[in-house]
Amino acid sequence: MRKIFYLLLCLVLVQPVIAKATDLQLVELRTFPSFTPVNLSTLPKDKPLYVKMWASWCKPCIEQMPHFQSLYQRFGDKVNFIAVNIDFNEKPEEVSAVIERFGLTMPIWTDAKGQLALELGLVGTPYSVLMNNQGQQVYTSHESDKVLGGFIERLAQGQNLPLASSDSVSVSEQNRLLVPYQRGEHYLFFSATWCDWYLADSRPKMAAQCKNAQQGLDSLAAKLPNVNWTGIVNHLWTDDKALAEFNVKYEMKLPFKIDHNGVLFQQFNIRKIPVLLKVKDGKVLTEISDFTDSAAVIARLKKAH
Repeated sequence: MRKIFYLLLCLVLVQPVIAKATDLQLVELRTFPSFTPVNLSTLPKDKPLYVKMWASWCKPCIEQMPHFQSLYQRFGDKVNFIAVNIDFNEKPEEVSAVIERFGLTMPIWTDAKGQLALELGLVGTPYSVLMNNQGQQVYTSHESDKVLGGFIERLAQGQNLPLASSDSVSVSEQNRLLVPYQRGEHYLFFSATWCDWYLADSRPKMAAQCKNAQQGLDSLAAKLPNVNWTGIVNHLWTDDKALAEFNVKYEMKLPFKIDHNGVLFQQFNIRKIPVLLKVKDGKVLTEISDFTDSAAVIARLKKAH
């Protein structure tokens, strides 16, 4: 049994990096807490849909939960409500704590692969997306206010609303962003400009791991100087100014870039940070999340073929 597990793990690690067209209704999600596969197509098709994307460590998300629950109690019989946890830097027990704290009674799902976030153009949580009963977006917002409530009420009344523009990235654009990593050998370090300070209260261990890994990254790269090192920061709540401040703070010599639209995080299935990948010709050879022993990290990188 153990041999089969390791074989399956290897098969996952060597999948080529190629984006494919995805039907939003068929994006694989998971129910919570059973983690049973599910998708939007399983919902009643005669109702509009409210998707709220959130994280247990996101402070504004927590602040919005009472209003979210009250909207569900008011409109849940006429509108499909789904609370989709983005499953990034997440812990099941923390998700359960939020559900219990606010008495959430709507379905709770998780975006286990980050695909829904990519398809909906997520740039930060909390994020509310309203769709008509044809699955078309009519409103998006990071706020939970009277405007959102008004849109939900109009949908519940069966009104036809104008379609909203989408921030999702096309498949062709996704593949353009992936092209540099489909040939040659690359060492990709995934992190976020905010993981060391924003998570300090809610995820102190993870915040410390980010800080330590980022402080030691340049010296780690110096031990393997003849390879392509790239730092990639998550696009959530991040702009060029935040990246510039991050580079100054850690005196980074390695080049860092923002993963706009979350394409690389999704394609490489990065669900926790910090993480270092060794990629060759579009295939992941090894994944490292423990940076406490730099010698061990170097050994794993050299060994991976």
